[in-house]
Amino acid sequence: MHPMLNTAIKAARRAGTIINRASVDLEKIKVGRKGPGDYVTETDAAAEEAIIDVLRTAYPDHGFIGEETGEIMPEGNDNPENVWVIDPLDGTTNFIHGFPHYAISIAMLHKGVPTHAVIFDPAKNEIFHATRGGGAFLDDRRIRVSSLRKYHDALLGAHVADSGGVVKSTSPFSAMLSDCAAVRRVGATVLDLAYVACGRLDGFVATKLKTWDMAAGALLVLEAGGLVGDFAGEQTWYESGNIIAATPKIFTQMLVHLAE
Repeated sequence: MHPMLNTAIKAARRAGTIINRASVDLEKIKVGRKGPGDYVTETDAAAEEAIIDVLRTAYPDHGFIGEETGEIMPEGNDNPENVWVIDPLDGTTNFIHGFPHYAISIAMLHKGVPTHAVIFDPAKNEIFHATRGGGAFLDDRRIRVSSLRKYHDALLGAHVADSGGVVKSTSPFSAMLSDCAAVRRVGATVLDLAYVACGRLDGFVATKLKTWDMAAGALLVLEAGGLVGDFAGEQTWYESGNIIAATPKIFTQMLVHLAE
């Protein structure tokens, strides 16, 4: 295992300890709002601080982009080759309700390209990880996307809800999501992507995601044999935040539904 990946796993586990400890007594956690339905807690901040502390100790010349702290660049270098992208607690709404579906996401970008990825589910103690060119893993087991071919049997994850949490009949996603077997909207984007990588979901679609929502999960999907693209199948998803990730057969059919 690459030393950077080892360090990222160490950082994720340290943050996981903070999150698990906080989950025991949720009533004591201070909760704030960044926007409608967008919560943040002191646990998010503490977890991100722990991750950055581990990574910066090992790699003081690297940069950081965190959901809570924003950009932190090494002194005298505003454009480092290596930048860590961190979501310390994706699924905060689930976390504060005691719904055990949330995760930590850490990705290393080398010259803007994801090269290492870690997604840690502290509630289930599952570590998903990948290195570019080295495959994707769940703990020590190699993982692959599902081999499903028939779209009507596909289980999809989605983060494209209209107001009220329901995709309207006029939405461009309505046909895509109604023609599959079922859709899951469980509130942790990074886990949706990890689940595509290991075959628990056959595909995932989302709009307006941030870098920290996509970087680690997209690398996992690609290294597990899946495809990642924007709504035209192109590679602008990283800039637009509009993303489809799926097993190859399902990916193609998702694009067809959008085109129609």
